Amino acid sequence: MSLKVERAGPLALVVDGGRQGVRHLGVTQGGAMDWVALGWANWLLGNAPDAPGIEIMVGGLALVAEADVSVALAGADLGATLDGEPLALAETVTLKRGQRLVFERPKSGLRAYLALPGGIEASAIMGSVTSTVREGLGGLDGFGKPLAQGDVLTPKQDRPSGGDRRLPRRDADKGQRDADREQGALVTASDGPMALSLVPGAQIASFSGTSLYRAFNDVWTLDQRADRMGIRLTGPQLEGSMSGMVSEGIPLGAVQVPPDGQPIILMNDRQTIGGYPRLGALTPLACARLAQCLPGTEVRLVPESPERARDDHLRQLARWE
Repeated sequence: MSLKVERAGPLALVVDGGRQGVRHLGVTQGGAMDWVALGWANWLLGNAPDAPGIEIMVGGLALVAEADVSVALAGADLGATLDGEPLALAETVTLKRGQRLVFERPKSGLRAYLALPGGIEASAIMGSVTSTVREGLGGLDGFGKPLAQGDVLTPKQDRPSGGDRRLPRRDADKGQRDADREQGALVTASDGPMALSLVPGAQIASFSGTSLYRAFNDVWTLDQRADRMGIRLTGPQLEGSMSGMVSEGIPLGAVQVPPDGQPIILMNDRQTIGGYPRLGALTPLACARLAQCLPGTEVRLVPESPERARDDHLRQLARWE
């Protein structure tokens, strides 16, 4: 029931819901950057939303089925093919023994997710199997390494337990544009700047009025300097009364502003503490959308209340129940 890795790019990783409750030990969260897409791939197979799957980015991935096995795809369109024939997103597919499943380069979005029945067999480190390369934790080998040629992916179950689940075709085609869509995170941003909801933080009053106006009204561009640790925005220079502060814990999506005035959004593999003032933090749904945006994408920051952010988050989790 396994899949053998024939070829893997440098960013094909085992991911799940991440390591929770360990940041006081200096260990980062990790996990799927687009947790919504991973959740939908798992939902199609009847898995828990945070069951281990594969996150695939630039460099692609090629797998060969060693036996008949069902898989589900969600997230970005990386031109997935089965024996050379194109595959649709957000669907369950049964691979026959000897067939090749190949992901190439992004056509829309940035990160694709592959789920197997029950998740992927791997030993948990601090409660998670997610690969964190910088910390050397998780993955198939326990040391955080990306997938490599010869690795074997083994599902935890023989077959899917979710029955014949399908997503509405309009959502699989278009992706999510707001928290009320069924599909999940953004795949394309062709209709203008992507709105990213941000819950204002404790230091927001330290920024000048002009800077705050521009922060929430000007368009920002995603810089080339982007990875699983953080994504830099380029745009107006933000100014404030704080040049630094005593380091404190950094949540997912924190938007910190270093002395150059260009915000950095801290993502799953972020450092655990930081000493730059912050505008606040993106909501978890906004982080998932951001994870699918290519460098050069234009975005807007939109303030949102903690209550609304929580309601939207719970609404998404309820879709998988």
